[in-house]
Amino acid sequence: MAAFNAIKNGLALALVCFLLSGCGFHLKKASSLPDDLTTLTLSGDDERSALFAMLDKELTLSKVELLSAPKKNVAQLYLFKDSLSRQTLSLFKNGQVAEYELAYSVRYLVKRPGQQAIEKSFELYRNYQDDPDNALAKAKEFDLLLNEIRKQASRRIVRELAQL
Repeated sequence: MAAFNAIKNGLALALVCFLLSGCGFHLKKASSLPDDLTTLTLSGDDERSALFAMLDKELTLSKVELLSAPKKNVAQLYLFKDSLSRQTLSLFKNGQVAEYELAYSVRYLVKRPGQQAIEKSFELYRNYQDDPDNALAKAKEFDLLLNEIRKQASRRIVRELAQL
């Protein structure tokens, strides 16, 4: 019986693979950065911020050599201070805030040798439900949400650099 289940599972997996390949599906390849951006100087308004650290890590994972001091023929990436704003979406019957919309703004500048500087910005939005009765748990959830937004922002910056 166990052998029959293993064969059945194997056939189901093979069928899924054939169907996916037949429709033209293929995994997205990681984008590589242009040659002039494989070596960068990373700096910013707040070099101790969580976003700066995540961007540093994401660039390192993308095989970008990060220099500590600017050099003449090396591209520069300058990260401006990120900001988080929140807007009330809904209230409880007693007037306390039930749900917020978080807007995380990121702005950065890319200077490439011999080219005009490019300034880019974007915002990421999330909804966050608040509960005054579980303040400690909600504070931890908010921290996790903010960490995830920062991780997504750092990945987006690297993707946008690959498209320059």
